[in-house]
Amino acid sequence: MTAETSQTLDRGLRVLKLLADTDHGLTVTELSTKLGVNRTVVYRLLATLEQHALVRRDLGGRARVGLGVLRLGRQVHPLVREAALPALRSLAEDIGATAHLTLVDGTEALAVAVVEPTWTDYHVAYRAGFRHPLDRGAAGRAILAARQSPSADPGCTLTHGELEAGASGAAAPLVGVTGVEGSVGVVMLTDSVPERVGPRVVEAAREVAEALR
Repeated sequence: MTAETSQTLDRGLRVLKLLADTDHGLTVTELSTKLGVNRTVVYRLLATLEQHALVRRDLGGRARVGLGVLRLGRQVHPLVREAALPALRSLAEDIGATAHLTLVDGTEALAVAVVEPTWTDYHVAYRAGFRHPLDRGAAGRAILAARQSPSADPGCTLTHGELEAGASGAAAPLVGVTGVEGSVGVVMLTDSVPERVGPRVVEAAREVAEALR
């Protein structure tokens, strides 16, 4: 027996999904066409979503995802962190370096889970909650690389000294996870990243992505 559903709620959620899939926003006419409803219905949906800050409209009238979505998204972080921890622990122990899961938060990269190795004499101190620009550090650069070539094999991004002097980073983006944009990586006190680290980081990113699907 099919459960009863709310047509209005369904349409509102479809609006949010459509807006989330575009960088330039959508007009009322474009949304009307994609949803298969008249413009009056779209206006009402947008007005309701705007009241909750889930949608905003720019000066040109194009609708975009609003900041209210970020507040909802932050509540997802604990669930994502829990799903990622097994792969991060394995990565940290295998490589002997601090492993982390980083998600996009607005225009910044936010470390939401960090695991340090248990057997090393020293390692980089890296804490959950650490933020940095997306265009600095391996974690953010890996995310940007995936944005630029979404259909390509993202591989591993390597950096040195961008966030901490003397530290090198390696990160690979999460691929194929709807609604989650992030990367998995390691940071270590070396002048360069050993060759075996890149493939292992890519493997860990795939494991986390699989756990989140």
